[in-house]
Amino acid sequence: MSKVIRLGLIGCGKMMAAHAKNLNLVEEIEIVACCDLYIDRAEVVAEALGNGAKVYSDYRDMVDDVDAVLVATTHETHYEIGMFFATRGKHILMEKPLCNSEEEGVRLVEMCEKKGVTLMCAYPVRFWPGVVKLKQLVDSGEYGTPFKMSVWTEQLSGTDAVDEYGLPKYLNTSKMGGGQLFSHGCHYVDIMLWFMGEPETGAHVGTNLGTPWMLREGTSAMIIKFKNGAVGYHGATWGARGTRLDYDIQIHTEKGMLEYEHNSGEVRLYDGAYQHKPGELLERQKMTVLWTRDANRDKQTQYEIRHFAQCVNNGTLPLTNGRAALQSLRVIWALYNAEKNGFMADLSGLGIPEEYRVEYMGTK
Repeated sequence: MSKVIRLGLIGCGKMMAAHAKNLNLVEEIEIVACCDLYIDRAEVVAEALGNGAKVYSDYRDMVDDVDAVLVATTHETHYEIGMFFATRGKHILMEKPLCNSEEEGVRLVEMCEKKGVTLMCAYPVRFWPGVVKLKQLVDSGEYGTPFKMSVWTEQLSGTDAVDEYGLPKYLNTSKMGGGQLFSHGCHYVDIMLWFMGEPETGAHVGTNLGTPWMLREGTSAMIIKFKNGAVGYHGATWGARGTRLDYDIQIHTEKGMLEYEHNSGEVRLYDGAYQHKPGELLERQKMTVLWTRDANRDKQTQYEIRHFAQCVNNGTLPLTNGRAALQSLRVIWALYNAEKNGFMADLSGLGIPEEYRVEYMGTK
């Protein structure tokens, strides 16, 4: 019979609220402690859980009460908190990104391995049932070889978030470790590596135009070419004042396009004839819903938390273990470095000259 794991929650802000609503769905864990520097936040989460969890303002004080911790604090604290619990033999589910630097990430992974501690990065998208179903369909081979994967995420984030000095929170890039690609795009780089295999080359461009509260990019476009010849694209923004795609994953294969649309919760196949023939209308393509989830559209973190608990109990390696999680961050650091040093085609001067720029407003 599996042991019930005594879990402590560290960092009870908005990120933990996303976890907390699903924590009581996981039978393998018992929440025994809630911690936040602002103790009233910890009290709110403990009360919402309704199981009598103790409340702390210093994570060090809860160490004897827990078997494992879920860390959802600001990025720059991940390493310090992780090392504290790793050296004391406590298992760690760390919110993304794992750490702000490769050096910190490697040290934390090595300490966890030395102490026999389960270290898992909280990449919930890997565990969403719709994404798992999409992976199963791709891996089945039924739809042929995948050759292009596209991921879109469109949000409006950070406009009203301020730090203790009253400055916009996201301006402090030193705490975040990067911009939108690092903080949120790491989910989707991880997904691409999982689906498409070994990356070969890539590029990234980002901007804070439209997201002036960001010092680093609030909007980004990333491309990766994989060793098998397939390509991946991730387009994302934290400045979306409107959206149609929202969260959407599309995979083109030799026999059609597979899609997971998070808003509807549907996995779809588009496989109608869609060949462009000049002078002819395009046929409406055939769409088949292959799978659909229930109405729940939240972060669905119960699946990753259950996986973490099972790995702790069984002594098995998590799907998003520390070393695997570091790979997605290494890809992002390499993309940032290439962008900084201009490892891209020089397209300067290739816009339409002003004298040839014609506006077209349509016909009346």
